[in-house]
Amino acid sequence: MRQNEAHTDIRILAIESSCDETAAAVVANGRKVLSNVISSQIDIHTLYGGVVPEIASRKHIERINQVVQQALDDAQMSLDEMDAVAVTYGPGLVGALLVGVAEAKAIAWAKNLPFIGVHHIEGHISANYIEHPDLEPPFGCLVVSGGHTHLVRVKDYGEYEILGKTADDAAGEAFDKVARAIGLGYPGGPKIDKAARSGDPLAIEFPHGKVRGSEYDFSFSGLKSAVLNYLNDKKMKGVQIRTEDVAASFQKSVVDVLVGHSEAAIREYGFRKFAIAGGVASNSALREAMEAMCRKRQVEFYRPSPILCTDNAAMIGAAAYYEYIKGVRSDWSLNAIPNLKLGER
Repeated sequence: MRQNEAHTDIRILAIESSCDETAAAVVANGRKVLSNVISSQIDIHTLYGGVVPEIASRKHIERINQVVQQALDDAQMSLDEMDAVAVTYGPGLVGALLVGVAEAKAIAWAKNLPFIGVHHIEGHISANYIEHPDLEPPFGCLVVSGGHTHLVRVKDYGEYEILGKTADDAAGEAFDKVARAIGLGYPGGPKIDKAARSGDPLAIEFPHGKVRGSEYDFSFSGLKSAVLNYLNDKKMKGVQIRTEDVAASFQKSVVDVLVGHSEAAIREYGFRKFAIAGGVASNSALREAMEAMCRKRQVEFYRPSPILCTDNAAMIGAAAYYEYIKGVRSDWSLNAIPNLKLGER
């Protein structure tokens, strides 16, 4: 399905609360962002070295009404001018998801608006539609974030085939754990990216995780353990550790695997277009390596701006538009599903 001329000026109020960002946006026709408000909880969770689910849920409750109102104000529109309400209902932290789902249901019920539940990973993929108005399926996409690492074949809007996923830690989770171990703190992704720029990526040879018998699946727990073992060994021997070299070498190992799997999928499936998405997609080394690989393969490369890589509601509004024009609607029994699989409803 391609964009339908009959479905023009469809404005969707979208809500995202799957983890530690309370977000709302107004999106027109799946591609034009009229507003995109994100209230981050990073400062709070940094005190604990990671996201605390109970605190995240409580902060969502405190902020959700104000964030929704700010999104409407920024778009200079009212609820009466919306055509539908969309919300992330999984995967994510169940308490956090429930806040967004309850808010979206309440608004849709009060205003008698269509209600659409959106998969969080589908939202990340759809961020590329906002950034690149010319992008249409089919294409390949690597989704890398704190909770997910998926290699996906995007067959059409809302139609996906998962080629590979992580068998243990997601890439972003590995970044957070390694950053904590080398004293950089939370959130790990941006801090390792910054430290790595001053380090030597060839200083330490860390393993490249593979999953036996599954070419496109990922595994990062062994790499994480290798970094921890390296740090413990050097400390026991009294050898000074250069944090920047550890960060750069670890990052290289992750990027090599992500790019390698993506290149293999491009060869096998003949993708002429390839995209990245998710929080780790803002990593500078990954973006540069992926762009170079796609250029070598003569494949069009697509990446969202960093603000659209993080959890945001604009991407949820983009994904919801294509569900809306297909006639997909959620009923009032829709619940938060923390382990929702891509393609499930």
